[in-house]
Amino acid sequence: MQDSQYFVYIMSSVSGTFYIGVTNDLYKRVYQHKSNIIEGFTKKYECHKLIYFEETSDIESAILREKQLKNWNRKKKEFLIATKNAIWKDLSLDWK
Repeated sequence: MQDSQYFVYIMSSVSGTFYIGVTNDLYKRVYQHKSNIIEGFTKKYECHKLIYFEETSDIESAILREKQLKNWNRKKKEFLIATKNAIWKDLSLDWK
């Protein structure tokens, strides 16, 4: 049996709007956001910068974590992001 990977991630727009999502293919999903392939929030608000992600092997915990982060206030989200990405660099810039 192959272990699955799931990711909870945060995308940001230039103006600082956050999008929080969950996926089993982070590379593909970030590409979709950056390319505006899928209609919706990230396309409307141009959330094209991957600023945070977490990985887990359990889909249920990934979904619960996504819901938890979505319920946090902005200050708490900003603190979380800064713990792993202090300069808010686009973490997908070096991907090929």
